[in-house]
Amino acid sequence: MPEGDTVFRTATHLRAALQGSELTRCDVRVPRYAAVNLAGQVVDEVLSRGKHLFIRVGRASVHSHLKMDGAWVIGRLRAPPHKVRIVLQTANSRASGIDLGILEILDRDGDMDSVAHLGPDPLGDDWSPATVAANLATDPSRALADALLDQRVMAGVGNVYANELCFVFGLRPGTPVAEARDLSRIATRTQQMLWANRLRVNRTTTGDTRPGKDLWVYGRAGLPCRRCGTPIATDVAARITFWCPACQR
Repeated sequence: MPEGDTVFRTATHLRAALQGSELTRCDVRVPRYAAVNLAGQVVDEVLSRGKHLFIRVGRASVHSHLKMDGAWVIGRLRAPPHKVRIVLQTANSRASGIDLGILEILDRDGDMDSVAHLGPDPLGDDWSPATVAANLATDPSRALADALLDQRVMAGVGNVYANELCFVFGLRPGTPVAEARDLSRIATRTQQMLWANRLRVNRTTTGDTRPGKDLWVYGRAGLPCRRCGTPIATDVAARITFWCPACQR
């Protein structure tokens, strides 16, 4: 599933393609909103909130969530037509929403109500490490990776970052939150990781953007730990987790 940095970057691309321009075409291919036509109105704003996207056009707000396989494509479309959920076109560009997990047309005045349950966004104006630390601490017995993935704790963290953060702090994904020494530091590092990757196509947590060098543990089951050489372990029972048996307690 795309994480907060990917969604932030998608919003940046959509902003450059659409914001400030009048829609010449609006084709919504979701039965409930098939009659909605925003053509003739100007795209005022594009913003992200965690893993959610909002395109504000006049009094409407196009709300989408990429879920597992969704994407917004600018320009030429190579996806099969049946995967297209919406097309927004201006005189100079076209944006197509492909396989979107959520697509709805909301009243602009209340569009943020749909994400009011989310915690602070590491890439948003509402970011607060103190609030995130407090949110994490509400359930001390909860597995750290599960808590990091809870969008009510903070918005935008997915499986990649949850696993990588656990490695950076030397804790296994199943470690209870109570055993993490400094929750505020974990929150701060989360924000730093997402911020550093917000405009990168190739995400990195190691600081090395070269393919195969970019992540510490995620997706590296059986490969040697970059720090100690111990084979990386994995568990696919529930959410997929990766860890180094030697470096993570």
